[in-house]
Amino acid sequence: MLTAFARTVRTPDLRKKLLFTLFIVVVFRVGQNLPAPNVNVRAVKEASDAAKEGNELYGLLDLFSGGALLKLSVFALGVYPYITASIILQLLTVVIPRLEALKKEGQSGTTKITQYTRYLTVGLAILQAASIVAMASSGQLFRSSGDVLHDEGILPIATMVVCMVAGTAVTMWLGELVTERGVGNGMSILIFTQVVAVFPGQLWGIYKTKHGFVFTLVIIVGLAIMAGVVFVEQAQRRIPVQYAKRMVGRRMYGGTSTYIPLKVNQAGIIPVIFASSLLYLPVLATQLWPDVKWLQRVQPYLQQANPWHMAVFFVLIVFFTYFYVAITFNPTEVSDNMRKYGGFVPGVRPGRPTVEYLDHVLTRITTPGAVYLGLVALIPMVSLALLDVGDQFPFGGTAILIVVGVGLDTVKQIESQLQQRNYEGFLSG
Repeated sequence: MLTAFARTVRTPDLRKKLLFTLFIVVVFRVGQNLPAPNVNVRAVKEASDAAKEGNELYGLLDLFSGGALLKLSVFALGVYPYITASIILQLLTVVIPRLEALKKEGQSGTTKITQYTRYLTVGLAILQAASIVAMASSGQLFRSSGDVLHDEGILPIATMVVCMVAGTAVTMWLGELVTERGVGNGMSILIFTQVVAVFPGQLWGIYKTKHGFVFTLVIIVGLAIMAGVVFVEQAQRRIPVQYAKRMVGRRMYGGTSTYIPLKVNQAGIIPVIFASSLLYLPVLATQLWPDVKWLQRVQPYLQQANPWHMAVFFVLIVFFTYFYVAITFNPTEVSDNMRKYGGFVPGVRPGRPTVEYLDHVLTRITTPGAVYLGLVALIPMVSLALLDVGDQFPFGGTAILIVVGVGLDTVKQIESQLQQRNYEGFLSG
């Protein structure tokens, strides 16, 4: 692997792509640590330190902002509006016939959907930026001994909102630059950067509060979890497909064999995001309306270490896994495409039997995938209950899924480029 990395660095075009990607990452991290206009940096620092202690409300948002949200920085929203817009467009593609038709048009349709995603990202960024600035101004975002904003007038507030929305637009642009001129998928690299950025602080916090033994135990457990996640993320069920020979003019086409790869984790991290967002709604309600009695009664059950919270979280992840796989993988469409080009699954008749076979395999393989996602997402909560390091435990839940998924995808892309130059790649030992 080290030899392959050295050859990658010595290859001029790959070296330029790696350096360009690194440069974009540095620019992105600078923007995440650059305070927005009208922000009282000292008061925000005190407030963010207090908010990180047991405050679950913006845990998911802060994860996708790399700690920038609680700093009220220029890139405070990070890639979260883009992720939300992409998920919404993906779900609407199943519901709206026009979007479904665009998806089937190939590159031109994909370009149009990408344009809609950008527009929706800016719209969501405006709503989220306005909400965050308003909550920071009213003191609902976090408590502080001083005012987190220097001036609470309309013009300074509007300037902050415009600045954060512009930061989101610049984030999209940086991601597209990495995709075009760098290594890997640009938005995935930026998400990876945001998640990894909080790892050193969390590990240092564990070392300071729990000392050496717990710190070493966390590292060992984290490496074991990462190895397990890598194993499951690469696991897949390959359904063989045979294409019959056919004559087109004077040429013979077909007669080849391929397969349909069905991953164990076909849904990715989307079910975890859905379940986390849904469980944050009652937490948000308890903070916005602290005087409501029935909300106060259910508040203890909303703590991450509570067994009822863990059980509901696990069930929601399993439900959303089946839901998301059902809307993103259509066995009927796959069967029709195979039959259109003369393909069939050996031993299974084309048409309805093929649809039933694909649906049966998909249902069976989704079950271990859903259980796997639920267990991985519960790791921070279990660590909170056993080691009392849940808020600082970096190797679990959405974070580890993002790190492993993006890392594997990027390494595979570098591997493919090395193989084009007849070099031994990262994954070749």
